Amino acid sequence: MKKILVLAIAAAFGAAAHAATQTTRYDIYLENGTRAGGQVVERDDDGSTRVKFIYKDNGRGPELAERFKVGADGTMSDYAVTGNSTFGSVIDEHFEIKDGTASWHSTSEQGTKAGAGGAMYVPLSSSFETASVAIAALAAHPGQPLALLPSGQLSQRKLDEMVVTSGAKSQTVQLLALTGLGLSPQFMWATTGAKPHLFAFVAPGYMAMTEEGWADAAKPLAARQKLAEAGLLADMATRLQHKLDGLTVVRNARIFDSDKATVGAPSDVYVLRGRITAVLPAGSPVRGAVNEIDAAGRIMLPGLFDMHGHVGRWEGGLNLAAGVTSVRDMGNDNATMQQMLDENAGGRLLGPQVVPCGFLEGASPMSANNGFVIKDLAEARNAIDWYAEHGYPQLKIYNSFPKAILKDTIAYAHGRGMRVSGHIPVGLRAHEALDAGYDEIQHINQVMLNFLATPETDTRTLDRFILPAEKVAGLDFNSPVVKNFILRLKMKQTVIDPTLATFAFLKQKDGDMNTPFIPIADHMPPDVKRGFHAGTMKIADAATLARYEKSYAKMVEFVGLLYRAGVPIVAGTDEMAGFTLQAELELLVKAGLTPAQAIQVATRNGARYTRTSNDRGSVTAGKLADLVLVDGDPTSDIGDIRKVAAVITRGYLVYPHELDKELGIAPFVKDAPLLKPLAPVSATIAAGGNEAALERFTGSAKRH
Repeated sequence: MKKILVLAIAAAFGAAAHAATQTTRYDIYLENGTRAGGQVVERDDDGSTRVKFIYKDNGRGPELAERFKVGADGTMSDYAVTGNSTFGSVIDEHFEIKDGTASWHSTSEQGTKAGAGGAMYVPLSSSFETASVAIAALAAHPGQPLALLPSGQLSQRKLDEMVVTSGAKSQTVQLLALTGLGLSPQFMWATTGAKPHLFAFVAPGYMAMTEEGWADAAKPLAARQKLAEAGLLADMATRLQHKLDGLTVVRNARIFDSDKATVGAPSDVYVLRGRITAVLPAGSPVRGAVNEIDAAGRIMLPGLFDMHGHVGRWEGGLNLAAGVTSVRDMGNDNATMQQMLDENAGGRLLGPQVVPCGFLEGASPMSANNGFVIKDLAEARNAIDWYAEHGYPQLKIYNSFPKAILKDTIAYAHGRGMRVSGHIPVGLRAHEALDAGYDEIQHINQVMLNFLATPETDTRTLDRFILPAEKVAGLDFNSPVVKNFILRLKMKQTVIDPTLATFAFLKQKDGDMNTPFIPIADHMPPDVKRGFHAGTMKIADAATLARYEKSYAKMVEFVGLLYRAGVPIVAGTDEMAGFTLQAELELLVKAGLTPAQAIQVATRNGARYTRTSNDRGSVTAGKLADLVLVDGDPTSDIGDIRKVAAVITRGYLVYPHELDKELGIAPFVKDAPLLKPLAPVSATIAAGGNEAALERFTGSAKRH
């Protein structure tokens, strides 16, 4: 979702159209009806096309201007885009194909490829119109994939067709699934006929871009799209989740003790109906197990927690492949979240268990538009009641929340039994949020702004990223204001959710690979790896880069200071699912934690601060069987946390190498422990001796 929004968006195109130009306008609306931007496309008869695209939500978003020409084969013969990314970095990308040789360059890469005729260039940053070109090119050659530049190929499949109406007009449109880019299909609504073009892009629960005048079609399109996606997701869940029927024993596993942060002697772990029934010394007699998994001395971890996700229906495989069996969702469309919880509970959705956190924002032109957006205390209380009645254990407050009602809102949420966390509302600093009753603060930048922001700082803008990048380098951690704040956090046991890996983008120079993704890049599909090189911050020169690098290093250092002072830390991402959590644990080690302590943060602390310690967070009889088998020893080398060989959760066994293959990822582990059926304990009973035994018993009973 995040990547798609980075690629797109347009308000109004200023150039006057001439007689040979066809103009198509698109409107972008958020789920709550707020207009967030649009796209305007001008196509000339000779294939020349100009696009203006803008999208703004949560105080940020890209602005792009494109020009390209479509050749006789339906692909782009040249392409150029300029503008700014979501976080303000400069976009300047060019492509052309000449005499069969393609060449391209941007702020982060350059390359050439001979014999490229008929291939479609994939820009790093683009509007949705490039997808429209691909749809038409694929339709011209049904059933054949479209070669991509720099590499790969794109395919499309028709999933649905429907008639949409708006007032007196109607139109037939088709739902297409495009595969070959990214880690999940991209869903596009297109016109029908010999030369289809993009009609709408819908992200159910978030936003929709439709042709001008067709905004009323967004909701029925979203409903049909969700049904089509549900079918694909259910099929994937059926294929990749292996049901554990009957008692299963996982033999010879070295269990990580999340309370002591140590690894114990080899043990056998028994699993039945999704729960651990016993943990015994390895080699203990087996009584009636029907399945066996030989851990072969691998380390067994409790399932990992990602404490800062924004769960999507297509990213569950990424989480499970990384050993993440629980995700705390920190803000979502409420209806979509309820649907995902139902699908997950029914085994129709591949993914971790979700602990939902209610999102609460204040109404403003800079609002994020998830969850509930409120204007006053009465509306805030009504939202909290809804969340409490739907089983949400925590509330997350966001940037535009009105500070005048913050304390009363938190008190009401506490009265409903909910923890309260969030960003720091505009006009306040972190210590004031503590005064109001915060139990937890999200993101390291929100913590650092406590020392950098003034009451006049608008922390809803990009300043919430720029100010820490500019100023933390010069912050004295030994100053009284810093020491006193750390002491307050410790005394109140306020949890910090730093999401360090997410904020590595602050010091990424365009063209350099974002550091959390370096260990996984060579495993990723080519287009995903390519995107890791695209910087998002505007870093003007070497001096700025050095300053931002120093600021980020001090943020990592500060998390170590918090941990050693006794401030509770949790491990969250807010970035690419699964793999970013592994990078977060590496950064906790860089902050000064031992690898075992970092794993403890992602297991015991995760359960503790989601209030699920009664059934998660440790490998203990009676708890849920959320179990992760890992090659190597991540308690010595935290990088081994990526070598996940097998995962058990919700009564299913899943293999990361199968998930990776489904997603186009080169597996991190190839030699996975197999699930094997066990022979019956008693051949006499299994072969019908039970009837003879029954007869002897009943006969004996009759005689007595």
